Amino acid sequence: MAQQHKTLSQERWNNFSFFFQMANIGSEVERAIKWKNKESQADSQLSLYRALELIDLTIADPKNRKKLFEIVRGREFLLDYFLGANQYGYTDKAWQDYFYNFAYANALRVGAQ
Repeated sequence: MAQQHKTLSQERWNNFSFFFQMANIGSEVERAIKWKNKESQADSQLSLYRALELIDLTIADPKNRKKLFEIVRGREFLLDYFLGANQYGYTDKAWQDYFYNFAYANALRVGAQ
């Protein structure tokens, strides 16, 4: 898979909070869902690949070591949802609700600064 975020380095990504990282992953997942529902498989896959790239950067971020189980498991579920048989039974709404919480937490954190 080719690099999707060409100007984003691991070092720069590591400077962002975990909530910011997860909220940005959620934005890409939201786009993948939107394109899937518009039956544009190519655009949906590109958004999924961007989300996977951000997940991989998040996994490699040393500050997230204690959260690796959740991140890696989420990656597995996401791949199953978009490319597999959806054996875990996720829905668009479940993904949107999951990532909304990170966006909300990030907004609270940023607003408190």
